[in-house]
Amino acid sequence: MCVCYAICIVQKNNGLVDMFWGMGFVGIAIIAYLYSEQKTTLNLILNILVAIWGLRLSIFLGIRNWGKEEDFRYANWRREWGNTFYWRTFLQVHMFQGFFMLLISIPIITINYFPYKLPYLIPIYCSLCICILAILIEAIADYQKYMFRKNTDDKNAFITSGLWKYSRHPNYFGEILFWWGIFIFSIGFEYWYLAIISPAIITFLLLYVSGIPMLEKKYDHNPQYQEYKKKTSALVIWFTKK
Repeated sequence: MCVCYAICIVQKNNGLVDMFWGMGFVGIAIIAYLYSEQKTTLNLILNILVAIWGLRLSIFLGIRNWGKEEDFRYANWRREWGNTFYWRTFLQVHMFQGFFMLLISIPIITINYFPYKLPYLIPIYCSLCICILAILIEAIADYQKYMFRKNTDDKNAFITSGLWKYSRHPNYFGEILFWWGIFIFSIGFEYWYLAIISPAIITFLLLYVSGIPMLEKKYDHNPQYQEYKKKTSALVIWFTKK
């Protein structure tokens, strides 16, 4: 995250921190696997899942954000923080994200370091189905929104088609679903109950802190978005209300 901070300062774009989110988990998974004394097939499967999710997300956000204007959330902080911008950015953006990245990685560390205790693999099969579904949902939602943005010049326009017709934030739904899937993967490993902190934190952050609230604040005074908000699920992909 210190390297990320330096890049963001040079590029004058703190929005680039988003593309380090996925890569950070991939790095943690690689280090945990290399230093683990047990290198089983289950460890490898878990790390491959994390790598697919993390690299896909980082590559997508890198393509979307590199060389573009700073995301409005970070641009607002740049204006509001004034002379304290540099140290507050370091602590409140980069170190804050790195701290939560480490907490959310607890199931990755647990699965790599401790043995599997159950005589059956039902949690693993369930996890694989959930994680693959989550990756697909997040990837499709990101692609749909990217194409929508690419084909409109209106910065206040918002997407209401595809998965976005059934959820206001299907990409966040995919991310939350992925980490619940990883938690289910950890069931059966020693100390698996510690891993519950991972999906609990990511769900809380996206629902109440840095995810949905910050993005929807942008459309507080947009009557069209308020109508969309009334009939469309905030997170879970579900049927629209009449």
